[in-house]
Amino acid sequence: MQYHALYQSGELLQRVRTAYQRLASCDLCPHHCGVNRIKGEQGRCKSGLMPRIASANLHRGEEPPISGSRGSGTIFFSGCTLSCLFCQNYPISQQNNGESISTAELAKRMLGLQKRGAHNLNLVTPTHWLPQFLAALWLAIPQGFQLPIVWNSSGYETVEALQLLDGVVSVYLPDMKYADDAQAIVLSNAPGYAATNRRAVTEMLRQVGQLQVDENGIAVQGLIIRHLVLPQARAGSAETLPWIARQLGPETHIALMSQYFPAWKATRTDGINRALSHDEYDAAVAVLEEAGLENGWVQELDQERDRI
Repeated sequence: MQYHALYQSGELLQRVRTAYQRLASCDLCPHHCGVNRIKGEQGRCKSGLMPRIASANLHRGEEPPISGSRGSGTIFFSGCTLSCLFCQNYPISQQNNGESISTAELAKRMLGLQKRGAHNLNLVTPTHWLPQFLAALWLAIPQGFQLPIVWNSSGYETVEALQLLDGVVSVYLPDMKYADDAQAIVLSNAPGYAATNRRAVTEMLRQVGQLQVDENGIAVQGLIIRHLVLPQARAGSAETLPWIARQLGPETHIALMSQYFPAWKATRTDGINRALSHDEYDAAVAVLEEAGLENGWVQELDQERDRI
């Protein structure tokens, strides 16, 4: 793993220190809350100093190159930099369910997943815990940690923060949620999402390149973009998918997701208080094909669902 070289050179420890300095007036995400998390203050993500996780287990529900045959070693972090009205994991992301642990314990959980045979370490919603993860990695490496690291995020991230992960993360698995900032604000309280997200995924591609897999089809490096199709075309699929093809390349791997359903506050929000229709998802698939994006995964809606 590249991060072993960063550890040996002392660069990883320097990045840990730099990342923790940013917690004193937190600017890890685009919200730039400026709170002192070292003293326990909390901003939009409702997170302080100690890492907080909801679970650490093998997960087989990711894209095939991530889950493989043995599962992905997945750590679900508590809190989130977004406030999506339709979040299916809202007890973790917005109600902050989980347990606060030390970075040493986080390193222990990482090593435990490796011992259980995970193909990789899959960090879910990790953006606001970047310093704590780097510290745990620094502790885990001399204990034998060597899994590829998957950064599984909302894609609402700053380039400056992502640069601390250069040579650390092997596979980036970001969302591209919106093409329109008005939708991003209304549905996720994410000002400037579109431009911020596009800068972030461009930086991710610069770091890891397009997806590469081993002889067993397991991801070893690269970028996979997730795009969740929303009702009423509110995700902006017709803009986002062609942008990916033009700016990142038609070889980019896309997971075009159809599993939207009205969870959390979406049940009482006009326009998204219903499931995705076949016609809406088919329209997104057509855009994907027209853009020439042939790599990745297209899902199928429940055949019992009526067309709307």
